[in-house]
Amino acid sequence: MSMAEHESGNQADHLVGVFHRIDDKVNQMRSSVESDPETLMDKVMKFALPSIAGLVAGKLFQAFWGSLVRKRNGGVDTEEGDQESATAGLLFAVLSAAVTTLASELIGRGSQALIDKRHR
Repeated sequence: MSMAEHESGNQADHLVGVFHRIDDKVNQMRSSVESDPETLMDKVMKFALPSIAGLVAGKLFQAFWGSLVRKRNGGVDTEEGDQESATAGLLFAVLSAAVTTLASELIGRGSQALIDKRHR
């Protein structure tokens, strides 16, 4: 066996080894995907439903807050109302975050329970 034939044999062996490693990695990735019981729809539902619920809850709370402020002020801006607006803004931010988080969390738990029930 000449030196050139020996080197080409080593290169071929190396190339075959690389293909075996790639094949092993593909098989490992396929196995991990097959062992995951959640479908793409399940994952989208777990992400989308809580996000949409939080958005809707935030918008509803914002509309409720706006109507409450308009009713309280009688539709008239006053100097005293401007001074209270910083406190009211802080209160709005805290309550809005709480409502949005609560809605997102409840819908998130509900969607997870629905997915778990479907898998059973």
